Amino acid sequence: MTERYADVIIDIAHEKVDKVFQYRIPAGLAQSIYPGVRVHVPFGRGNQEKIGYVVDISSETDYPAEKIKTVSAVDEKGMSVESRQIQIAYWLKSQYGSTMIAALKTVLPVRQKQKPLEKKRVLRCLSPSETAQAAVMCAEKHQRAKARMLEALATEEELPYELVRQKLNVAASTLQALERQGLLKIEKKTCYRNPVRVADRQENRPALNPVQQQIIDAVVNAYREGHPGVHLVHGVTGSGKTEVYLGIIEQMIAMGKQAIMLIPEIALTYQTLLRFYKRFGDRVSVMNSTLSAGEKYDQIERAKAGEIDVIIGPRSALFTPFPNLGVIVMDEEHENSYKSETSPKYHARETAIQIASMCGAGVVLGSATPSLEAYYRARQGQYQLYEMKERPGNSVLPAVHITDLRKELKEGNRSIFGRRLRELMEERLSGKEQTILFLNRRGYAGFVSCRACGHVMKCPHCDVSLSEHKNGMLICHYCGYQERKPGKCPECGSPYLLGFKAGTEQVEEAIHREFPGARVLRMDADTTRKKESYEKILSAFADEEADILVGTQMIVKGHDFPGVTLVGVLAADLSLNRNDYRAGERTFQLLTQAAGRAGRGERPGEVVIQTYQPEHYSVVYAAGQDYEGFYGEEIAYRALLGYPPVEHMLAVLIVSRVQEEGERLGEKMTELVKKEMGGTDGLRVIGPAEASIGKLSDLYRHTLYLRHGDYQVLVEAKDRLERFCREHEQREQTVQFDFDPMNTY
Repeated sequence: MTERYADVIIDIAHEKVDKVFQYRIPAGLAQSIYPGVRVHVPFGRGNQEKIGYVVDISSETDYPAEKIKTVSAVDEKGMSVESRQIQIAYWLKSQYGSTMIAALKTVLPVRQKQKPLEKKRVLRCLSPSETAQAAVMCAEKHQRAKARMLEALATEEELPYELVRQKLNVAASTLQALERQGLLKIEKKTCYRNPVRVADRQENRPALNPVQQQIIDAVVNAYREGHPGVHLVHGVTGSGKTEVYLGIIEQMIAMGKQAIMLIPEIALTYQTLLRFYKRFGDRVSVMNSTLSAGEKYDQIERAKAGEIDVIIGPRSALFTPFPNLGVIVMDEEHENSYKSETSPKYHARETAIQIASMCGAGVVLGSATPSLEAYYRARQGQYQLYEMKERPGNSVLPAVHITDLRKELKEGNRSIFGRRLRELMEERLSGKEQTILFLNRRGYAGFVSCRACGHVMKCPHCDVSLSEHKNGMLICHYCGYQERKPGKCPECGSPYLLGFKAGTEQVEEAIHREFPGARVLRMDADTTRKKESYEKILSAFADEEADILVGTQMIVKGHDFPGVTLVGVLAADLSLNRNDYRAGERTFQLLTQAAGRAGRGERPGEVVIQTYQPEHYSVVYAAGQDYEGFYGEEIAYRALLGYPPVEHMLAVLIVSRVQEEGERLGEKMTELVKKEMGGTDGLRVIGPAEASIGKLSDLYRHTLYLRHGDYQVLVEAKDRLERFCREHEQREQTVQFDFDPMNTY
């Protein structure tokens, strides 16, 4: 029988998870040991018995077999919250490809144990009269500090330690001396840091409409009946999805369960937290990258101790170790930020479903523009689909106007603002109403288009835009097709064949130039670097301290500003012409989400979409808020070309110090897949080829793509490639795997 070995970590503290020790698995425990199980093992020179966690199983060892110790026993306490986290890490490693160490450091989010905060108070030990008498005696001995302390305690049974030290000016040594004399007692109590600071808890709870109540009841009843499942809430912008989330979570809490509320951006934390805090108070907390190490550590401890019911945050909040998880809610589930760009390159949606299945919890996905993956699965019956097609109350969807920038250019308007947008902005400024101006992407977008006719230079083989390189070549990063950039537009002969450059700063300058009296706030990566900068900008705009908010994608994701009656999309083409098969979907989602920011209060809203391609189906369907129409056209395109979600894709990125070595490794890996899996029907291997960014930080990048309708076939291919890399140790190259990538390489 082949020997099997367990990789065990003794200390689960984050900074120590890379210290893994190998133990032999005895035959009698072979069926009981798997990743996540707690075991007793002999440790160190004295073979002191310790409890550890199994993180991986293998039939190979890095040490002489005779020197490896044997697992003593499986811990009787069985699975713990930590055990579940290790199982999640193992699943991430298996499904997405990474080292177990990288997966563990993803799931165990705190770097090191932080010193806990302590609250101290000073307690009186004697009666008031005895304490007063002791104060007199201290005063007679000229022990003034002791006398002050005892005089205060004669009238108060207890006092806060900080008050005693700062206001009464009593030294710690004096307090300790009085404690030794039995005149007082210093009581210490450990308390957790709470990053939530909300003053107002008054909630104006709106009445639920029948559709909202039906969805809440359906999700909660499914959980009670023992099949929680996955639920997709497709609701138009402003239809009241957050109230549905609140209602579901409220009922889960009533059953003694806990909830994770995922949001795509830190920028959304502030408004979401306000809504949840007003409903649930101090039983709500947040988890995101702006917290200090101590705050993060304390939220983990509070969650494990059951001191909080709801955690709010971006995808990292998914790994909060709740012992009684009831539901994971994923708002704006279509957002790209739910996909990790570092190894393991997991998607929060799939990971949430896996975690929920391990905990017996439900998953609720919500969006006005669901990802094609989620909607496709709902149509296939894998998810339960709910539709919310109307806004509650008097609020209606905004009127949408499309401005053809080709026509504006012909008529001599070279401003960032088209004529319709400028007129409507002037109306809003004079009427004291607010405007949001959305720039589809920060900085430079790598596509080339004609400013006269709107023609985009595309690859003749892949139907994606060509990227302009510094050497004057236009290159397709899917198939490698190249052509030299022409001097004139091949469609109309115009010399205005250019890349598009625009930024939020230029937009802000243009507003000040054309609307001198306007109060402007800008929200982008540059203005939100500091802690709490998101909250400051958003709260200032919500309090109507500015007339116009200018920003990138972060300003159109889920925010609710009742005073906004105009949204301007300055350049829809910036996302439309990325060299990416998801470009149409992303553009539709962004335009629909942006339009949804207008008219959310009592006053009707208007939206202006400025584009060089007003006839493109993404723009047309977004203007009509017609998701079903867009989905029908886009899914047909995906099916025709074999793209996700109809088929699955695995991107393999090879990074090397020497260009030729990266090329050779890519060729070997391609040959391996074709040789070992060539008989698999429907498996396609594309590449290897130079990545879209061929050189980054002096490292060369090459990619190959695998496609198949069955995700597990690609997992098998990934496993074989990982084995190949282990057997042929690559010192100068690294290999990364990305399933159904959100961006091209």
